[in-house]
Amino acid sequence: MTDVAPSPLKLSVIGCGYLGAVHAAAMAQLGHTVVGLDVDAERIAALSKAQAPFHEPGFGALLEENVGAGRLTFTNSYDDLADVDVHFLALGTPQRDDGLAADLSYIHSALDSLTPHLQARHGKPTLVVGKSTVPVGSARALRERLEEIEGVHLVWNPEFLREGFAVEDTLRPDRLVYGVGHPVQDAEAVTVLDAVYASLIALDIPRKVYNYESAELVKVSANSFLATKISFINAISELCDITGADVNDVAEAIGMDDRIGRKFLRAGIGFGGGCLPKDLRGLISRAGELGAIDSFAFLRDIDAINTGRREYTLRLATRLLGGSVDGRRIAVLGAAFKPDTDDVRDSPALDIALRLFAEGARITITDPEALDNVRKRYPSVRTAATVEDALADAELVLLLTEWGEYKALDPTAIASQVSAPRIIDGRNVLDLGAWRDAGWEAIALGRP
Repeated sequence: MTDVAPSPLKLSVIGCGYLGAVHAAAMAQLGHTVVGLDVDAERIAALSKAQAPFHEPGFGALLEENVGAGRLTFTNSYDDLADVDVHFLALGTPQRDDGLAADLSYIHSALDSLTPHLQARHGKPTLVVGKSTVPVGSARALRERLEEIEGVHLVWNPEFLREGFAVEDTLRPDRLVYGVGHPVQDAEAVTVLDAVYASLIALDIPRKVYNYESAELVKVSANSFLATKISFINAISELCDITGADVNDVAEAIGMDDRIGRKFLRAGIGFGGGCLPKDLRGLISRAGELGAIDSFAFLRDIDAINTGRREYTLRLATRLLGGSVDGRRIAVLGAAFKPDTDDVRDSPALDIALRLFAEGARITITDPEALDNVRKRYPSVRTAATVEDALADAELVLLLTEWGEYKALDPTAIASQVSAPRIIDGRNVLDLGAWRDAGWEAIALGRP
């Protein structure tokens, strides 16, 4: 392990979306001076006032503390990035509209704007550090754009944030991964990045230095493996529905094998969000470009199993309502793709609700945090601020995001609020026996 410098550095974080804003606030919390940059003027205005533009536990307090202390500022001008030691690239890499590949246009645009401001500073190296998830081979290509600028190094430092735990995952990560172009030429760059993370390294958090390609593959490999576990148990749940087995029992038993583990083995409506689906598809695309598509063909099945859970749930709802959802009142509990976030990107919960709406169902969606995002995108869909309002006269209830308040619902107390006590537990979090004892027709995927 190299020696780490304890002195604060001046950092920039380019891209202040979910990843970038959290990273900027966390780096300021570590004692550095941080400038966050984004082209979205409205977002920058909110962040500058310490107003969190999205829901993430702990982020609002972190933002307020560090903006108030003067360690964290925000701008939309690259002219404000003078004399910065380390520039973090935290741009989105969404799935392209014309295929499965990742769209790197935001990264290229940011580099176009940043490059004129990069220069050697009094003999000290300047770092450009990639945080974004990119296809393998991207960093080495981006390095070529910076080689003409003396004293500038590119390091790829993938993030491993879980929405709902992003602050914790940034301030107390389970590992730090650096990707470098050359172990000797980039040794000084590693020392500078060690200085950024000095307080984390002092906590004995593992720090691994790999080549660019390995660092790039770590992130997409991790997400694709987690997606595989989820789709596997969801495939098993379909067999459980056919045979009468209980998927929770199966998951519990196989999870006791320490080679497998219990995490990500809860059957339900599948995964979503801004990372797992697009990273899985991006790996499929990149493998095809590199001539390895046969070895990764199984990931297409993983993706298909996942998206198929939504159709499966829709068919189950239709069956419970006698063969048609047209005109039927359905309460949807949850719109975010997971609890403790307001993120509705590729949300299975929202997708199922919208499919029911398209088939004529009179749906009402509620969610503790995501309703503003639902209303912005789908203003014609009815929403309710409270569970009570959503349940009013419902003929079917769908629990699609496992918020704590939904898991804690009292089936006896709410039975009088609906017109027919029917519920589909899309996340396998309810005590079905208790709900059935309270008079509900309660069904969960993969459970008898």
